[in-house]
Amino acid sequence: MSGHSKWHSIKHKKGALDAKRGKLFTKFIKEITVAARSGGGDPDGNARLRKAILDAKAGNMPNDTIDRAVRRGTGEEAGVNYEEITYEGYGPGGVALLIESVTDNRNRTVAEIRHIFSKNGGNLAAAGAVNWMFEKKGYIAVARSARSEDELFEMITDAGAEDLRTDEDNFEIITAPGDFDRVLDTIKRSGIEPQVAEVEMVPKEHKKLEGNEARQMLKLMEALEDHDDVQKVSANFDISEADMAAV
Repeated sequence: MSGHSKWHSIKHKKGALDAKRGKLFTKFIKEITVAARSGGGDPDGNARLRKAILDAKAGNMPNDTIDRAVRRGTGEEAGVNYEEITYEGYGPGGVALLIESVTDNRNRTVAEIRHIFSKNGGNLAAAGAVNWMFEKKGYIAVARSARSEDELFEMITDAGAEDLRTDEDNFEIITAPGDFDRVLDTIKRSGIEPQVAEVEMVPKEHKKLEGNEARQMLKLMEALEDHDDVQKVSANFDISEADMAAV
């Protein structure tokens, strides 16, 4: 399993701490607002909004806060005008990164993202520099102990999943974006609670990092994801369990 996937698991475990710092609520509100603006305020007909609301509820966001974010997105209530921007860059060892952001001030955000890159051994790149190294997929990670590999494989392929990958601790399930909801629902109805479930940019290939480059890469990931305007970071690194544990 790639270092990117292991990083997902670390983020999942850190979720409660991030929520205490107020980071997650800010990100939830932005995602709900943008999702409602782009696809309408009815979650039954807007898969992105439905996912954003479920994530917010899982993070214990109050329903009235969720409702206000939806109304701001649909224009029923005054609010900040957010803009979606994806930045591209390179990290330590030539790792490719895509940074999906939602901001009300693009000049401020790009300056701060550039500073984070330069401080952590990377650099911001031009649009199109690394986007071709990724493809949009549904991504679900579950604990290896949840089911046997054969049982899980049969379950998810019947639901339309494309691939099942594994290591000693976890399973990675890859789907087409349009099949993500159906596969995720199948997994949850079987009693399995995913560690990660996202539609995101999945790397086609991975770069192996070790030692100082691995540690620096994880610091860069944490700094980027800690930024209030950053919603999601995709990267194509692979890091050993030993280096991951050391950080």
